[in-house]
Amino acid sequence: MEFTAIDYSIFALLLVLSSAIGLFYALTGDRQRTVQEFLLANRDMGCLPVALSLLASFQSAVAILGVPAEIFRFGTEYWFLGCSYFLGLLIPAHIFIPVFYRLRITSTYEYLELRFNKTVRVLGTVTFIFQMVIYMGVVLYAPALALNAVTGFDLWSAVLTMGLVCTLYTTLGGLKAVIWTDVFQTLVMLAGQVAVIVVGAWRVGGMARVWRVAEQEGKIAGIDLDPNPLERHTFWSLAVGGIFMMLSLYGVNQAQVQRYLSARSEREAKLSCYAVFPCQQIVLCLSCLTGLVMFVYNQEHPLAPTHSSSDQLVLFFVMDVLRDLPGLPGLFVACLFSGSLSTISSAFNSLATVTMEDLVRPHFPELSESRATLVSKLLALGYGLLCLGMAYVSSMLGPVLQAAISIFGMVGGPLLGLFCLGMFFPCANPTGAAVGLLAGLVMAFWVGIGSILHGTGGAKGVPPANSTALPTVGNLSTVLATTLLPPTSAPPSPTGLQRFYSLSYMWYSAHNSTTVILVGVLVSLLTGPTPAAALDPRTISPVLPWLLCCLPPKIRQWFCCGAPGHTDATEKSNGVPNGLIPPGPDRQGEEEGQGYIRSAGAPSYTLQETSF
Repeated sequence: MEFTAIDYSIFALLLVLSSAIGLFYALTGDRQRTVQEFLLANRDMGCLPVALSLLASFQSAVAILGVPAEIFRFGTEYWFLGCSYFLGLLIPAHIFIPVFYRLRITSTYEYLELRFNKTVRVLGTVTFIFQMVIYMGVVLYAPALALNAVTGFDLWSAVLTMGLVCTLYTTLGGLKAVIWTDVFQTLVMLAGQVAVIVVGAWRVGGMARVWRVAEQEGKIAGIDLDPNPLERHTFWSLAVGGIFMMLSLYGVNQAQVQRYLSARSEREAKLSCYAVFPCQQIVLCLSCLTGLVMFVYNQEHPLAPTHSSSDQLVLFFVMDVLRDLPGLPGLFVACLFSGSLSTISSAFNSLATVTMEDLVRPHFPELSESRATLVSKLLALGYGLLCLGMAYVSSMLGPVLQAAISIFGMVGGPLLGLFCLGMFFPCANPTGAAVGLLAGLVMAFWVGIGSILHGTGGAKGVPPANSTALPTVGNLSTVLATTLLPPTSAPPSPTGLQRFYSLSYMWYSAHNSTTVILVGVLVSLLTGPTPAAALDPRTISPVLPWLLCCLPPKIRQWFCCGAPGHTDATEKSNGVPNGLIPPGPDRQGEEEGQGYIRSAGAPSYTLQETSF
């Protein structure tokens, strides 16, 4: 069906309001005149907007199309991913947020220099930039292509309009504009999905009938406790493997950590993490219910030719269900592109942050505040234009697009492993960290690309996009492939090396992060663990003493680089690692409660004697 004037008006209203939010924050307050205001929203955001922004950052248009398609094809087993959300958010709140927030850093990768050295920091930064640059163009182009194929919505008009509007409000309004536009776009996404579910269920006789028919047709899945890691979806791969996927996104990803750091206090940052949990469950439920309604509707009203890919089927369903209700198709398109806007703006802002803090400032330490802010805005603008260029490159990749976007997911697990190596293994040294990261990336590319070339990546077809995140390789990559390529049949039973390539994509993050930790620890022990005197205890997770308290003394001593008692943080930069000023006196009491005390007469910290 063709869009009406009302549909185009609703779509235009989304763009106008998003731009208005950016202009508002560019012209109010301090007008984005400092780096802290532009990149960290002056560290004064409340927990609710931060939580909704966390939710929106990786709730992409690909996910809005991918999850209903998964439920349509394979049933509700994917719904068990919600079981991973609890620990996937509780762990970041109590392990990663305290470390990052108390260090008062801006870029996540500043931590790597404090814990290891500058080389490891640059390795992490370059890996992240490589990951996000590839990702942001494709996540803008692929949904526009699917929308164009189904509705006739002009492809490049959509891509250019969305890219330019996103660049505008990100460059002018900084992180505060990004967060508040995320809040607005999250509400639009929820409204679009609810409209489709309500109207679709009404057309087939109500939600009770939808559930009953889906159950009769075998689409309501039970709990599959098969421990086989080669099975694409089981309870264990979704509930346990999903935890590692969540940690790579909500624990160490710069786009998310930057939002934690924008909160006005550590408590607000933790509360925002807690608040994401019910929001994610709601989004997952809406996506799964959309898939069930679409399945039952298709039983009575076949939606599209059989050669259509499953994510295009979602759009055929929406256009058919809402055909008699002017404005609602436009609302769903606004919902779809709200997903793109929120993820791309997060990419722009986080890329500008890591480039400024990790690559520019270290080489130009005398850069004035005004010039640093200007450079940050120019970086955001530059990455916005680069995004449009990457969207054009994506249009020319064709079948290679699947391998290209897989790179996004391949990087998440190794970066998670690198941060865990630093926080939980005091014995790890810079050499071990660098070699471990490279080993993890090699393993990730080997398994990921091997699974694509051999048509595996878990049995039974292709996985969908995560409902709340852009996950590890198989997830986003194969969904985007279904946008551009016809669906494939299930591969034959793997043998030999193909079994290795057939590892479920839900285990990729766990597998790759574990590789980094094992290789990093082994190389550190072979080359000499980090001396106790060179270790900054602020970079070690405050829960580590609790985790070690049940271990034998010798193993506990090995974990702590052989240090029997105090571990002093010294001499990385005049006694303060990287020259960072320790948290102020108002935070001293809070740190003492977590096992940290201020060293007498020195601007460093020590771990309490009883910690280890």
